[in-house]
Amino acid sequence: MTWEIVIGLETHTQLLTETKIFSGSSTRFGALPNTQANEVDLALPGSLPVMNRTAVDRAIRFGLAVGATVAPRSIFARKNYFYPDLPKNYQITQFEIPVVIGGSLSFFVGDQEKVVNLTRAHLEEDAGKSLHDDFEGPHGESSTGIDLNRAGTPLLEIVSEPEMRSAAEAVAYAKTLHSLVVWLGICDGNMQEGSFRIDANVSVRPVGQKEFGTRCEIKNVNSFRFLERAIQYEVRRQIELIEDGGTVVQETRLYDSDKDETRSMRSKEDAHDYRYFPDPDLPPLVIAQSWIDEIKQTMPELPAALRARFTKTYGLPAPEAAQLSSSRALAEYFEQVVQTLPEGQAKIAANWIMGEVSATLNREEKDITDCPVKAEALGSLLLRIIEGKISNKIARDVFAAMWTGEHDGNADAIIEAKGLTQINDAGAISAMIDSVLADNPAIVAEYKAGKQKAFNSLVGQIMKAAKGKANPQQVNDLLKSKLDT
Repeated sequence: MTWEIVIGLETHTQLLTETKIFSGSSTRFGALPNTQANEVDLALPGSLPVMNRTAVDRAIRFGLAVGATVAPRSIFARKNYFYPDLPKNYQITQFEIPVVIGGSLSFFVGDQEKVVNLTRAHLEEDAGKSLHDDFEGPHGESSTGIDLNRAGTPLLEIVSEPEMRSAAEAVAYAKTLHSLVVWLGICDGNMQEGSFRIDANVSVRPVGQKEFGTRCEIKNVNSFRFLERAIQYEVRRQIELIEDGGTVVQETRLYDSDKDETRSMRSKEDAHDYRYFPDPDLPPLVIAQSWIDEIKQTMPELPAALRARFTKTYGLPAPEAAQLSSSRALAEYFEQVVQTLPEGQAKIAANWIMGEVSATLNREEKDITDCPVKAEALGSLLLRIIEGKISNKIARDVFAAMWTGEHDGNADAIIEAKGLTQINDAGAISAMIDSVLADNPAIVAEYKAGKQKAFNSLVGQIMKAAKGKANPQQVNDLLKSKLDT
């Protein structure tokens, strides 16, 4: 039987605010346990929640960015559930009417563009954190500590429709969403600190079946690599279970990265199990159209618009434009490089940034903001390629020296000091070719016999004689001319 995978993602995005969603406690990460929790966070009798206006601003920005409806009136509810690290023993969230309704997100999976619709995005508070086995009891036994610094931190939970059909699609969606919330400045995107956490709802069904299979939720994944591996494992588990005659049980599961497997955490509740009801301490959230219009005026150019502009202005294919607009910092770096080059040379900038620059950043686990080769410096290197002063191969060696700071990262100084200027003299290149042909009559004979690989072998010999500095195009043209005549 052929199976179809069905995936929907729920993403908990921690909003960038100085204080919590319903209290004045700080949201700063890394403070000593329980030093950032006041009477509201502790749910002391008589304490009342007060809505954080900045958190609402962040939600509106997201709604505008994904083309959603920003609800003029939304309601906060109490989600009744046992949270060991949330003192009030219920979570303030939104249920019937969320602040953001609908919207969509477009992204690329390889060269294919896909659009996933969003169900909603709602505001809610985060729980605290349970620290297991970090404490020793009075008799030496292990125990659990509760840190409430995180309790009440503002979250925007973004829920997709179940429209993804592979782990690769889910990862591409998650990466695009992560880039967007950072782009908008509403989240710092730090997954290690829990600022961006993903719950994956995964099910399988026979191809052609309309009804969804029984879903399992993989909870709190904080790595794109782990998200892909968790979904792949869960899909295999469900298919093998069904094909062996078993039944998938609706449940919440955790991903164990050490064992590369998901394991059961608890049975999965339905909405009615949480006994939602409107929070009596919070009035409806009313958002005036004037507030939305005011925020519209301060919105940055969005990734989709920037992608379209890169395609139209610079003639880049859509997948390349999407890659270069995956973050504001990367897009700005690209445009700064382009500005240093002659008109019509954006393609070489794109190729180098997506190639050598990105590969080196990935290898050293750096972000573009930490790139030691600044945009202007890269532009000066690419200009020497365009002028024919150095080849692409030599340029890679120069780039490596710029990366490590040789000669203060100055491309011209490195080229001069290492004697890397490209040989463009036709007479000198012709003499090298004649010498190589004279020394390799057997390879010449192979070429004459129709073996095209012999041509590449001769080119390699010539470039070796020139220490890699001969103009590759001239070498190819002159060599072919000599061989054919």
